[in-house]
Amino acid sequence: MRWITHPGWPGNLLAAVAGGLTTLALAPFDIWPLAVLSLALFYLGLRNLSPRQAFARGWCYGFGTFAAGTSWIYVSIHTYGGASALLAGLLMFGFIAGVALFFALPAWLWAKLVRRTGSPLGDSLGFAALWVAQEAFRGWFLTGFPWLYMGYSQLEGPLAGLAPVGGLWLVSFCLALTASVMCNLPGLRTHKGSFVAALALLVAPWLAAALVHGKAWTEAAGKPLTVAALQGNIAQSLKWDPAQIDAQLELYRDLTLKARRTDLVVWPETAVPVLLDSARGYLNGLGDFAASRQSALITGVPIRQEVDHERRYYNGITVVGDGQGTYLKQKLVPFGEYVPLQDLLRGLIAFFDLPMSDFARGPADQPLLQAKGYEIAPYICYEVVYPEFAASMAARSDLLLTISNDTWFGTSIGPLQHLQMARMRALEAGRWMIRATNSGVTALIDPQGRITERLPSFEVGVMYGEVVPMSGLTPYLQWRAWPLIGLCTLIFGWALWQRRTR
Repeated sequence: MRWITHPGWPGNLLAAVAGGLTTLALAPFDIWPLAVLSLALFYLGLRNLSPRQAFARGWCYGFGTFAAGTSWIYVSIHTYGGASALLAGLLMFGFIAGVALFFALPAWLWAKLVRRTGSPLGDSLGFAALWVAQEAFRGWFLTGFPWLYMGYSQLEGPLAGLAPVGGLWLVSFCLALTASVMCNLPGLRTHKGSFVAALALLVAPWLAAALVHGKAWTEAAGKPLTVAALQGNIAQSLKWDPAQIDAQLELYRDLTLKARRTDLVVWPETAVPVLLDSARGYLNGLGDFAASRQSALITGVPIRQEVDHERRYYNGITVVGDGQGTYLKQKLVPFGEYVPLQDLLRGLIAFFDLPMSDFARGPADQPLLQAKGYEIAPYICYEVVYPEFAASMAARSDLLLTISNDTWFGTSIGPLQHLQMARMRALEAGRWMIRATNSGVTALIDPQGRITERLPSFEVGVMYGEVVPMSGLTPYLQWRAWPLIGLCTLIFGWALWQRRTR
């Protein structure tokens, strides 16, 4: 315990280990109690440190979190990005060292401004508020990296019922509050009033989650729709090979022609590996086939448009058959879909010249896709991991759809983490989600975040199932994160006032 609570390298090392526990709390391991343990160790490790020491310990915790939880970055850079093992390791180290700062700053703020407010419960509330601020800021700064949020651990845990109420970040707030209050309980045993208040604060989130668990916040807006989601399992090394384009188009065409008649047929991200202009005849023919079966075909396809007398390229989705609409991806993956500082970086190494890494960002407030008379909120790959962005479109929709190409992650835990985030979006919105991917995980997810149908990864196949259009808004879709933002602002303001008066 002394190592945890005092300065020095043993405590910093234990902080890195505590951060690594985050990975085990999330998919595919789903040992959710480790989320509370990880946060408790982090909180304990900050209590006796100066702000400068707290900054270093927060960095160590963040380094352990991302070193353990984002190993798939190495796979993307080395296996598919063409970088040597040494260079890939150095790039990954630099990335992890950078994102670990997101944990260092709130640790410094807590030690500098919140700690010793005169109330252990105030310290706990301040810790929880700063934890949520850290997650939110990390999902916004420089386009964001909203990965490994602690609230995802509760998708299989007791706090899942809070997700439709206040979103993922409310779950994260309650986890951080639980961990810090538990750490303060032993010191409050001689203060009856404070001890009772701490117990109430500790039990309240879990009791509230139990009361609303499984509650149906939305209702069916129509009859079930049958779905066929195609998984082509195209190797990433072949995806953009000009010699393989015809084979890929033939594969998806043949799978579609042989599939059972369904209301919706969904292909993955960039299943059509040529520009929409060039694939128009191909898709029109399949659109006529889909229309003859009263079906809508939805596919990922790159799209070229003229904007301000300049040609721009987008990662997109289009609908043919019994539906309409085109969507251009708004949240782009750095280096995968665009290269920051490309005038300096392009040409240095192969990783900075990946195929299709020059996409433009789609405009905001695009209309949703329409199929079979229903509004479908589309998310391409990375977009589904942004809670507030996803909620803005989900609130206007009847169904959720995400298409992806997780082949970049190889056989790592990345695709399963990505699937977990998609499940949380369905739970937050109280809507069914269709998820079609190139190599897995292709799945159907119900409004409670449960998988109802699933294809094995790294296999060619067609997944059949049913989804139900939903109407109504969960409290989260209605109010979004604003109530929680207000609460955290009040907590932090109160902590500052308490510190000043003392």
